[in-house]
Amino acid sequence: MEDGSRLILAANRDEFYHRLSKRADFWGTNNEILSGLDMEEGKEGGTWLGISTRGKLAALTNYLQPRLDRDARGRGELAAHFLTNDIDSLSYLKKISTEGHLYNGFNLITADLSTAKGDVMCYYGNRGQPEPIVLTPGIYGLSNALLDTPWRKLSFGKRLFQEIVEQSQTLSKDALIAQLLSVLNNEEAQLPDPAIVEQGQEYVQPILNKYAAVCVRCPDYGTRTNTIILVDTDGQVTFAERSMLDEDPTRWETSTHEFRLQS
Repeated sequence: MEDGSRLILAANRDEFYHRLSKRADFWGTNNEILSGLDMEEGKEGGTWLGISTRGKLAALTNYLQPRLDRDARGRGELAAHFLTNDIDSLSYLKKISTEGHLYNGFNLITADLSTAKGDVMCYYGNRGQPEPIVLTPGIYGLSNALLDTPWRKLSFGKRLFQEIVEQSQTLSKDALIAQLLSVLNNEEAQLPDPAIVEQGQEYVQPILNKYAAVCVRCPDYGTRTNTIILVDTDGQVTFAERSMLDEDPTRWETSTHEFRLQS
Protein backbone atom coordinates (compact mmCIF):
# COMPACT_ATOMS: atom_id res chain seq x y z
CA MET A 1 0.00 0.00 0.00
CA GLU A 2 2.08 2.86 -1.34
CA ASP A 3 0.38 5.78 0.38
CA GLY A 4 1.02 4.36 3.83
CA SER A 5 -1.24 3.09 6.58
CA ARG A 6 -2.38 5.00 9.64
CA LEU A 7 -4.29 2.06 11.03
CA ILE A 8 -4.29 -1.66 10.32
CA LEU A 9 -6.75 -3.57 12.47
CA ALA A 10 -7.43 -7.32 12.26
CA ALA A 11 -10.10 -8.73 14.56
CA ASN A 12 -12.06 -11.91 15.21
CA ARG A 13 -15.49 -12.11 16.76
CA ASP A 14 -15.93 -15.33 18.77
CA GLU A 15 -19.54 -16.04 19.65
CA PHE A 16 -22.18 -18.76 19.78
CA TYR A 17 -23.12 -19.57 16.19
CA HIS A 18 -26.84 -19.35 16.92
CA ARG A 19 -26.70 -15.83 18.41
CA LEU A 20 -28.66 -13.52 16.13
CA SER A 21 -26.68 -10.70 14.55
CA LYS A 22 -26.55 -8.52 11.45
CA ARG A 23 -23.51 -8.38 9.21
CA ALA A 24 -21.66 -5.09 8.76
CA ASP A 25 -23.63 -2.31 7.11
CA PHE A 26 -24.23 1.41 7.52
CA TRP A 27 -26.73 2.57 10.17
CA GLY A 28 -27.37 5.53 12.50
CA THR A 29 -29.16 8.85 12.09
CA ASN A 30 -27.29 9.74 8.90
CA ASN A 31 -26.21 6.22 7.96
CA GLU A 32 -22.73 7.26 9.09
CA ILE A 33 -21.82 4.22 11.23
CA LEU A 34 -20.49 0.98 9.77
CA SER A 35 -20.62 -2.11 12.00
CA GLY A 36 -22.19 -5.48 12.57
CA LEU A 37 -25.01 -5.48 15.11
CA ASP A 38 -26.06 -7.85 17.86
CA MET A 39 -29.73 -8.86 17.49
CA GLU A 40 -29.92 -11.07 20.59
CA GLU A 41 -33.14 -10.41 22.50
CA GLY A 42 -32.52 -7.69 25.09
CA LYS A 43 -29.12 -6.85 23.55
CA GLU A 44 -30.33 -5.52 20.18
CA GLY A 45 -28.22 -2.78 18.65
CA GLY A 46 -25.01 -3.55 20.50
CA THR A 47 -21.80 -3.99 18.53
CA TRP A 48 -18.30 -5.40 18.95
CA LEU A 49 -16.51 -3.36 16.28
CA GLY A 50 -17.47 -0.31 14.24
CA ILE A 51 -16.25 2.87 12.57
CA SER A 52 -18.06 6.03 11.50
CA THR A 53 -17.49 8.33 8.53
CA ARG A 54 -16.61 11.01 11.11
CA GLY A 55 -13.65 8.92 12.25
CA LYS A 56 -14.99 7.39 15.46
CA LEU A 57 -13.88 3.80 15.97
CA ALA A 58 -14.76 1.36 18.74
CA ALA A 59 -13.59 -2.21 19.37
CA LEU A 60 -14.87 -4.36 22.24
CA THR A 61 -13.86 -7.76 23.62
CA ASN A 62 -15.22 -9.67 26.58
CA TYR A 63 -12.89 -10.47 29.46
CA LEU A 64 -12.84 -14.22 30.08
CA GLN A 65 -14.37 -15.02 33.44
CA PRO A 66 -15.52 -18.39 34.80
CA ARG A 67 -18.96 -17.14 35.84
CA LEU A 68 -21.08 -14.30 34.47
CA ASP A 69 -23.38 -11.98 36.39
CA ARG A 70 -26.69 -12.50 34.57
CA ASP A 71 -28.02 -9.15 35.83
CA ALA A 72 -25.14 -7.09 34.44
CA ARG A 73 -25.72 -4.62 31.60
CA GLY A 74 -25.08 -5.67 27.98
CA ARG A 75 -21.52 -4.83 26.98
CA GLY A 76 -22.32 -4.27 23.29
CA GLU A 77 -23.92 -0.91 24.13
CA LEU A 78 -20.51 0.41 25.21
CA ALA A 79 -19.17 0.46 21.65
CA ALA A 80 -22.48 1.51 20.06
CA HIS A 81 -22.91 4.49 22.41
CA PHE A 82 -19.46 5.82 21.59
CA LEU A 83 -20.12 5.57 17.85
CA THR A 84 -23.43 7.42 18.12
CA ASN A 85 -22.29 10.23 20.45
CA ASP A 86 -20.07 13.27 19.96
CA ILE A 87 -17.95 12.78 23.07
CA ASP A 88 -14.20 12.28 22.41
CA SER A 89 -12.56 8.91 22.98
CA LEU A 90 -10.71 9.64 26.24
CA SER A 91 -13.62 11.50 27.87
CA TYR A 92 -15.93 8.64 26.92
CA LEU A 93 -13.69 6.02 28.52
CA LYS A 94 -13.31 8.15 31.66
CA LYS A 95 -17.12 8.21 31.90
CA ILE A 96 -17.32 4.45 31.29
CA SER A 97 -14.63 3.78 33.92
CA THR A 98 -16.96 5.17 36.60
CA GLU A 99 -19.64 2.69 35.49
CA GLY A 100 -17.35 -0.30 34.88
CA HIS A 101 -18.72 -2.25 37.86
CA LEU A 102 -22.14 -2.47 36.19
CA TYR A 103 -20.80 -4.83 33.50
CA ASN A 104 -19.20 -8.23 33.22
CA GLY A 105 -15.55 -8.07 32.21
CA PHE A 106 -14.75 -6.12 29.05
CA ASN A 107 -12.02 -4.32 27.10
CA LEU A 108 -12.86 -1.26 25.02
CA ILE A 109 -10.70 0.59 22.51
CA THR A 110 -12.03 3.93 21.27
CA ALA A 111 -10.47 6.19 18.67
CA ASP A 112 -10.97 9.56 17.03
CA LEU A 113 -9.37 9.42 13.59
CA SER A 114 -8.83 12.81 12.01
CA THR A 115 -6.79 13.46 8.87
CA ALA A 116 -6.58 17.15 9.84
CA LYS A 117 -5.98 16.93 13.59
CA GLY A 118 -4.24 13.57 13.98
CA ASP A 119 -5.48 10.31 15.47
CA VAL A 120 -6.17 9.57 19.14
CA MET A 121 -6.68 6.00 20.34
CA CYS A 122 -7.52 5.03 23.93
CA TYR A 123 -8.06 1.86 25.98
CA TYR A 124 -9.93 0.87 29.12
CA GLY A 125 -10.57 -2.55 30.66
CA ASN A 126 -12.86 -2.83 33.67
CA ARG A 127 -10.79 -5.70 35.13
CA GLY A 128 -7.57 -3.65 34.98
CA GLN A 129 -6.42 -0.16 35.96
CA PRO A 130 -9.10 2.30 37.16
CA GLU A 131 -8.21 4.96 34.55
CA PRO A 132 -8.20 4.67 30.75
CA ILE A 133 -4.95 5.22 28.85
CA VAL A 134 -4.04 6.95 25.59
CA LEU A 135 -2.19 4.55 23.28
CA THR A 136 1.03 5.66 21.63
CA PRO A 137 1.56 4.51 18.01
CA GLY A 138 2.67 0.89 17.88
CA ILE A 139 1.43 -2.69 17.57
CA TYR A 140 -1.05 -3.92 20.18
CA GLY A 141 -2.77 -7.24 20.79
CA LEU A 142 -6.09 -7.71 22.56
CA SER A 143 -7.80 -11.00 23.34
CA ASN A 144 -10.05 -11.89 26.29
CA ALA A 145 -7.67 -10.65 28.97
CA LEU A 146 -6.31 -7.11 29.43
CA LEU A 147 -4.52 -5.30 26.57
CA ASP A 148 -1.27 -7.04 25.58
CA THR A 149 -1.63 -9.81 28.20
CA PRO A 150 0.82 -12.38 26.80
CA TRP A 151 -1.49 -15.33 26.30
CA ARG A 152 0.41 -17.61 23.95
CA LYS A 153 -2.19 -17.33 21.19
CA LEU A 154 -2.02 -13.54 21.40
CA SER A 155 1.78 -13.45 21.27
CA PHE A 156 1.71 -15.88 18.33
CA GLY A 157 -0.94 -13.92 16.42
CA LYS A 158 0.80 -10.63 17.14
CA ARG A 159 4.08 -11.98 15.76
CA LEU A 160 2.39 -13.14 12.53
CA PHE A 161 0.60 -9.78 12.28
CA GLN A 162 3.86 -7.86 12.75
CA GLU A 163 5.59 -9.84 9.98
CA ILE A 164 2.79 -8.88 7.56
CA VAL A 165 2.66 -5.22 8.64
CA GLU A 166 6.42 -4.86 8.16
CA GLN A 167 6.05 -5.78 4.48
CA SER A 168 2.68 -4.06 3.95
CA GLN A 169 4.27 -1.29 1.86
CA THR A 170 5.15 -3.88 -0.78
CA LEU A 171 1.71 -5.54 -0.83
CA SER A 172 -1.41 -4.61 -2.75
CA LYS A 173 -4.42 -3.85 -0.57
CA ASP A 174 -6.09 -7.15 -1.57
CA ALA A 175 -2.93 -9.12 -0.76
CA LEU A 176 -2.59 -7.40 2.61
CA ILE A 177 -6.21 -8.22 3.50
CA ALA A 178 -5.78 -11.85 2.36
CA GLN A 179 -2.65 -12.30 4.49
CA LEU A 180 -4.29 -10.75 7.56
CA LEU A 181 -7.34 -13.01 7.10
CA SER A 182 -5.03 -16.03 7.03
CA VAL A 183 -3.67 -15.03 10.46
CA LEU A 184 -7.21 -14.63 11.84
CA ASN A 185 -8.06 -18.15 10.63
CA ASN A 186 -5.08 -19.94 12.18
CA GLU A 187 -6.46 -22.87 14.23
CA GLU A 188 -3.17 -24.09 15.75
CA ALA A 189 -3.62 -24.39 19.53
CA GLN A 190 -0.86 -22.53 21.40
CA LEU A 191 -0.50 -24.80 24.42
CA PRO A 192 0.20 -25.16 27.25
CA ASP A 193 -1.15 -21.82 28.48
CA PRO A 194 -1.60 -21.74 32.27
CA ALA A 195 -2.63 -18.05 32.12
CA ILE A 196 -5.83 -18.90 30.19
CA VAL A 197 -6.60 -21.80 32.55
CA GLU A 198 -6.04 -19.63 35.62
CA GLN A 199 -8.33 -16.89 34.29
CA GLY A 200 -11.08 -19.07 32.77
CA GLN A 201 -10.95 -21.98 35.24
CA GLU A 202 -13.65 -24.63 34.82
CA TYR A 203 -15.42 -22.63 32.09
CA VAL A 204 -12.52 -22.82 29.66
CA GLN A 205 -11.04 -26.21 30.61
CA PRO A 206 -13.29 -28.42 28.39
CA ILE A 207 -12.65 -26.30 25.26
CA LEU A 208 -9.05 -25.33 26.02
CA ASN A 209 -7.46 -27.08 23.00
CA LYS A 210 -9.80 -25.06 20.71
CA TYR A 211 -9.88 -21.83 22.73
CA ALA A 212 -6.08 -21.54 22.80
CA ALA A 213 -5.94 -20.83 19.04
CA VAL A 214 -6.25 -17.48 17.25
CA CYS A 215 -9.27 -18.95 15.43
CA VAL A 216 -11.59 -20.79 17.84
CA ARG A 217 -13.52 -23.63 16.25
CA CYS A 218 -15.87 -25.51 18.60
CA PRO A 219 -19.06 -27.31 17.43
CA ASP A 220 -21.46 -24.52 18.47
CA TYR A 221 -19.15 -21.66 19.48
CA GLY A 222 -16.17 -19.96 17.92
CA THR A 223 -14.85 -17.44 15.44
CA ARG A 224 -17.75 -16.39 13.21
CA THR A 225 -16.58 -13.01 11.89
CA ASN A 226 -13.17 -11.80 10.68
CA THR A 227 -12.80 -8.04 10.16
CA ILE A 228 -9.97 -6.04 8.63
CA ILE A 229 -10.01 -2.23 8.86
CA LEU A 230 -7.40 -0.24 6.93
CA VAL A 231 -7.07 3.54 7.10
CA ASP A 232 -4.49 5.25 4.90
CA THR A 233 -2.82 8.65 5.23
CA ASP A 234 -5.45 10.26 2.98
CA GLY A 235 -8.30 9.05 5.21
CA GLN A 236 -9.46 6.32 2.86
CA VAL A 237 -11.10 3.52 4.89
CA THR A 238 -11.40 -0.10 3.74
CA PHE A 239 -13.60 -2.34 5.92
CA ALA A 240 -13.52 -6.02 4.91
CA GLU A 241 -15.73 -8.47 6.77
CA ARG A 242 -15.74 -12.25 6.36
CA SER A 243 -18.81 -13.80 8.01
CA MET A 244 -20.01 -17.32 8.69
CA LEU A 245 -23.30 -18.20 6.99
CA ASP A 246 -26.19 -20.11 8.61
CA GLU A 247 -24.20 -21.31 11.65
CA ASP A 248 -22.09 -23.42 9.25
CA PRO A 249 -18.28 -23.17 9.76
CA THR A 250 -17.71 -24.36 6.17
CA ARG A 251 -19.72 -21.51 4.58
CA TRP A 252 -18.47 -17.90 4.57
CA GLU A 253 -19.13 -14.67 2.71
CA THR A 254 -16.84 -11.65 2.40
CA SER A 255 -18.01 -8.08 1.87
CA THR A 256 -15.97 -4.88 1.57
CA HIS A 257 -17.02 -1.28 2.25
CA GLU A 258 -14.91 1.72 1.32
CA PHE A 259 -15.30 5.41 2.21
CA ARG A 260 -13.26 8.50 3.01
CA LEU A 261 -13.18 9.98 6.50
CA GLN A 262 -14.99 13.31 6.85
CA SER A 263 -12.69 14.47 9.64
